[in-house]
Amino acid sequence: MAQANTWSGGSFVIAEASIVGLDQRSGVALEVLVKRRGKEDVKEMVEFDLNAIPVPERKRYYGDLPPVPEDTERTVIDDVVRRMNRLCWIVGQPTVTGKLIQLAIQMGGAGVGNLRENMYLNQVPHNRYVRDYFYEQAALAVHDAVVLCSEGKCINRMLITSQFPEMNPSMDSYRIGTILEMVRTIGIKLAEENLRVRICVQGSMGVGIFTGMPKQLNGVSKIIQMMDWQSGEGELNEGMVGDYIRFGAVGPEHVLNEEKDKDDNVVQYQDDVFILIAPQSMVGTDSSIMPLLQGMVEAAGNRPVILMNPDLTDKVSAAGQQSVRGRQQRIDFAESFQTVYHFQNIYISGTSYFPILGAITKLHPKEPWLAHQRRDYADGEGEIYVPVLAGEVIPKGEEILDAFDR
Repeated sequence: MAQANTWSGGSFVIAEASIVGLDQRSGVALEVLVKRRGKEDVKEMVEFDLNAIPVPERKRYYGDLPPVPEDTERTVIDDVVRRMNRLCWIVGQPTVTGKLIQLAIQMGGAGVGNLRENMYLNQVPHNRYVRDYFYEQAALAVHDAVVLCSEGKCINRMLITSQFPEMNPSMDSYRIGTILEMVRTIGIKLAEENLRVRICVQGSMGVGIFTGMPKQLNGVSKIIQMMDWQSGEGELNEGMVGDYIRFGAVGPEHVLNEEKDKDDNVVQYQDDVFILIAPQSMVGTDSSIMPLLQGMVEAAGNRPVILMNPDLTDKVSAAGQQSVRGRQQRIDFAESFQTVYHFQNIYISGTSYFPILGAITKLHPKEPWLAHQRRDYADGEGEIYVPVLAGEVIPKGEEILDAFDR
């Protein structure tokens, strides 16, 4: 029809279209009513693939997006919805994506984008069941990401962002115990799979009297080793700490490799997974975390390196150490980490942390990015997070606000 309009000055118009067929393999079938100037209306059948791209005549109006990654474990309804969401972004209708996610949940999909009701994250401290919900959610995402990495289906540079109120360091509700409990849950889940996990907290940085460490991490290295891992004699995780759970700092010297004696017996087992708690640079000279982090990633080779709530932005420093010099390389390195789990609340503004408007999530390495709007029940007896936006990349602020207004 685009070609016909080129020759007829736009005399062909689509009046309406109805979906008459939808299949994971064959795609979408539409019954289209076409109005033609000076002629009778006609109905046509149009079929297109769910991975379709705009026809050449329309590429100046509609952009293109990469196809949705293939996944044989994805349910049919979730697969169809995810591909339909891609088409929604192409034609400029992103707010429809949230409704399609809700449809998949209602039709018995795998629950992609479904968050627990009545979490009441506005209430601090959070209930224990709320914390456990996030701990288990993050642990499952990391576990599956490590498995995917071992199969060559996921990059070994991984990123976890969990910033509900008790894990957001910019809020006065921040609780260091919550982030350490999440790390413990993740570490134990990996150790139960016979993986040796090294949990790392950066050490002091700087020069001379300006040596120190970020306030957020002060004392964390000692606290996490003093936590109850139930690793003592007769306890549930007997012998886990020291063998399967190890502690260290950030840097290549904290990466253990396998060593064998002359009889080919293993005398030192390698670290299989590295979890780095909130790595970040500081203000001052020789206070950038980047050299240590880059060295550790290189020393780890193809083993998973997981950054938890990092801040890899440059800080004010002397001699331009975190200024223009080498900035693009640092940005590229920071962006080389792939998000495997993300939960971040949305607030009214950057300076007002309550009330909570919703959340941005990516709850599994195989799941899409979603924006949720927090809504109260009409009777005031609870709250729910409703998916309003879904896509393959993290949504922008204006896109989220537009979806909230619909």
